Amino acid sequence: MPATRRTFLLATASSPLARPSDPLPVGLVGAGGRGRYLLKVFRQDPQVRIAGVCDVYEPNLEAGLSESGGARAYRNYQAVLDNRDIPAVIIATPEHWHHRMLLDALAAGKDVYVEKPLCQTPQQGVELVEAARRSKSIVQVGMQRRSYDLFLKGREIVASGRLGRVGLIRSWWLNNNLAPSSRRLEGPLDWEQWQGPAPRRPLDPQRFLQWRSFADYSGGIMADQGAHVFDGFHMLMGAGYPLAVNASAGRILKPGFDTPERVVVTAEYPEDFLALFTINYAAMRYKLTNDQINSLDGDRARLDIGRERLALYSQGAEDQPAATFTSRGFSYAAEAHVANFLDCVRTRRTPTGTVENGFQAVLVTQMANISLREQRRVRWNASLRRVEF
Repeated sequence: MPATRRTFLLATASSPLARPSDPLPVGLVGAGGRGRYLLKVFRQDPQVRIAGVCDVYEPNLEAGLSESGGARAYRNYQAVLDNRDIPAVIIATPEHWHHRMLLDALAAGKDVYVEKPLCQTPQQGVELVEAARRSKSIVQVGMQRRSYDLFLKGREIVASGRLGRVGLIRSWWLNNNLAPSSRRLEGPLDWEQWQGPAPRRPLDPQRFLQWRSFADYSGGIMADQGAHVFDGFHMLMGAGYPLAVNASAGRILKPGFDTPERVVVTAEYPEDFLALFTINYAAMRYKLTNDQINSLDGDRARLDIGRERLALYSQGAEDQPAATFTSRGFSYAAEAHVANFLDCVRTRRTPTGTVENGFQAVLVTQMANISLREQRRVRWNASLRRVEF
């Protein structure tokens, strides 16, 4: 008999450890490039079965189905949530759908792996944190640094006190997205359904294919990558919500887009450190191993963390690292994060990337976008849970 959500939860609740034989049907909502990558990672677990693939763009749906191992096709996410034989879902849609889909998935009693950024506005984040607290569902936000051995090692170093007092973190992320992009759709698209909660616009292939560069669907590349970066800061420093954020940006360089490629964000924290994030997607292209760095400036030592390697530099001996650590590769971060989610689904433990973690990270980028719009420093009122000027 196929395992229903009820029988699955009863099985996992009856033992502190999940039985390896417990099958887990999983549904994928959003079968674009990231969704299909996650589908492959989930399928590395022999007890996971991809039971459904949902997308409103026919080429993505067909590609996802071909890599699913026999899943059922869906063209509306609500139908996936209505299927009681699918207890867990992956939400890998564009950013503007995350808030609504996660709320609906929690209401349906699903366990959820949802991609970052978690949501588009501070109000949405507050709502999601409250909904997750009321729910018994397991939710993992796809900020894989929280499960990554490289950042776990970095957190150990910071906690050991070897850096001394860390008063400033500096980070940059460099790439280039100024090249002309494709404007062609390769198959049918349900444009009305894809827009969902976003403002209504005429069908524009560019908005669909390059949605990260449009404010209707995303916080821009600063938010897309900044959610990772600020979550890494929070993890390393044991921090959460910021006190205040200020941001500056260059003019938008790519015609037709409405989010900047070059942004500098400064975040202030109640733990008395500053976090400075610079993103430039109008730079030269780097190898993936070299395109980003995070430097924690302590008064006794400095810690540099890239994608796959960290190095500790002691005071007075900056030419040679006192210690290094190299990960097995950045893809391992996602694999470890998915493995943590699946373990928590089976054991009902709290995952490494909670909804509140996800909101704390994206809140900084949301405040940065508000700062750009208002041209001023903005503050987070922790007691009222709102942004103030």
